[in-house]
Amino acid sequence: MKRRNSQPLALHIPQPLGRPGDPPDFSKLVLPAPGAARRPETDSPAAAMRDLAFDLVRVLDDKGKAVGPWAPKIDRELLVEGLRAMLLTRTYDNRMFAAQRQGKTSFNMKSRGEEAVAVAQALALHAEDMCFPTYRQQGLLLARGCPPARMMCQVYSNTGDPLKGRQMPVFYSDREYGFFSISGNVGTQFSQAVGWAMASAYKGDDRISAAWIGDGSTAEGDFHYALTLAAVYRAPVILNVVNNQWAISSFQGIANSEQTTFAARGLGYGVPSLRVDGNDFLAVYAVTAWAAQRARANLGATLIELVTYRAEGHSTSDDPSKYRPADEAKAWPLGDPVARLQAHLETLGGWSPADYDALEAEALAKIAAAGKEAEAMGVLGSGPRLSPASMFDDVYKDMPWHLIRQRQQAGV
Repeated sequence: MKRRNSQPLALHIPQPLGRPGDPPDFSKLVLPAPGAARRPETDSPAAAMRDLAFDLVRVLDDKGKAVGPWAPKIDRELLVEGLRAMLLTRTYDNRMFAAQRQGKTSFNMKSRGEEAVAVAQALALHAEDMCFPTYRQQGLLLARGCPPARMMCQVYSNTGDPLKGRQMPVFYSDREYGFFSISGNVGTQFSQAVGWAMASAYKGDDRISAAWIGDGSTAEGDFHYALTLAAVYRAPVILNVVNNQWAISSFQGIANSEQTTFAARGLGYGVPSLRVDGNDFLAVYAVTAWAAQRARANLGATLIELVTYRAEGHSTSDDPSKYRPADEAKAWPLGDPVARLQAHLETLGGWSPADYDALEAEALAKIAAAGKEAEAMGVLGSGPRLSPASMFDDVYKDMPWHLIRQRQQAGV
């Protein structure tokens, strides 16, 4: 006899809680009280800290005070440096967004709302550690002291571009500042970071690596390959998932956030995993420093889910009003990372809104000067051009005869 189901089968298709025209709804986001998450010893195995893959490490309370066991001992000077770098990043993004709208470059991406992720993690790592970023980690470069004009030249692909126009705009690459080339094939940097960390350990080096991907990229195979290798070989690497709620126009549920957290995926591989408030500068710094200490002690990898929100469009090619509520960014319950760090500095004393204004003015002046410097070397459609001869450079150590002949035939 043929057996039939008692009811028709139905396929579950995840849907966001809000679409254009709907009110913002973050009711599914569970927010534990600041300071409530426990802080385990750095040598704790994944099984002994399973709860932290579902909890949320928070340090700053609503008044800007640092509370709980994760509150880091950070000098005031480092906090100011963090605020300076976040403001510089935001100002840089605004400048380059405007440049794209003016036709000076073809493409740009802003990191508004996510500045604490890159900047706090940059300051928690050593300058020699290698970073394998994805989009919206330009704050790593700025926090490490990379000149903004140097970055702008990469966006403009002009005569000052050290990459000689061979990358997409905003796909930065800078070996001097430990910033591995961004790839449009999202997810690949996880595998690359693990491989780099394994090589560092194999050589007896003292540098660790860190990688960043978005929530959507956790559905890529590279995410799982990287976790397997990191767990097996105890690679000295920090694997960061930046959960900013949206993978271009697909909400995080398409990558399976409805069933569990992104951090929880590390548990199946035996990798200690934590979730952290990505808009809390102190919490991000503390968790990253904890993971870095593990890696440097040969205790292996850590997976960190940074819960944040992409306040702007995915890129200048994207219109978020087409797929999410218009005022969703304003309703994000974890607030703005810049404003929260500013409030914390005020609670410490000796810091005022006037100090903030001075820091913001400093960032504006620095980015304006960098813009003039970079644009003098050319922008899209006008100004100096790279020589066509540069296409033959950096391919072979010794240029073979057929390329020499091609260059001669091209008259360059």
